[in-house]
Amino acid sequence: MIVKDITVQNQVGLHARPATFFIQKANEFRSSIWVEKDERRANAKSLLGVLSLGITGGTDIRIIADGQDENDAVEALEKLVDSGFAE
Repeated sequence: MIVKDITVQNQVGLHARPATFFIQKANEFRSSIWVEKDERRANAKSLLGVLSLGITGGTDIRIIADGQDENDAVEALEKLVDSGFAE
């Protein structure tokens, strides 16, 4: 299992469009992937789950991946979040 804490860089956070990019990227991997904000956890492959966390810009989140491609999954999601979702 890999756990990585990162800060959401874009101004609006994970609203509909960036959240869609996030879950599309998560779905490229076979590992189980979760995203946590504070004490709440959601499936990173679920749009409603990610949106339900209410992640805004500047928020610290935790990405957790468990499976055969967990390292690649966390690395790819971190890179996507750090890029600001190209907004």
